[in-house]
Amino acid sequence: MKVLVFESNLMWSSKLLRSLRALGYEPVLLDTVPDSPQGARVAIVNLAQAQPDPAELVAALKASGIHTIGHAGHKEAELLELGRRIGVDTVATNSELTFKIGDLIAQVAAT
Repeated sequence: MKVLVFESNLMWSSKLLRSLRALGYEPVLLDTVPDSPQGARVAIVNLAQAQPDPAELVAALKASGIHTIGHAGHKEAELLELGRRIGVDTVATNSELTFKIGDLIAQVAAT
């Protein structure tokens, strides 16, 4: 399954791509929503990014029928709340994303 990754932090993007490949997923690193979601059912969005705007990004992804997983640091309560407010399907801390990424995506694949 393709997983869209919206991550401008080079350390995080490298880690996410490597983890997703190890789990058998096909990650695609992007900075804008593609015209066609290319068969993706899931997108991972860094809520701490300024560009693309998380609210606009999540709205566009959801309009394409893509399940969104938004993440931020566990001490960034305002960003985690932002994710909930803008309609992110699954809000996770960075550590949850690191240690439970397979479980988070498997929940989507099971639906």
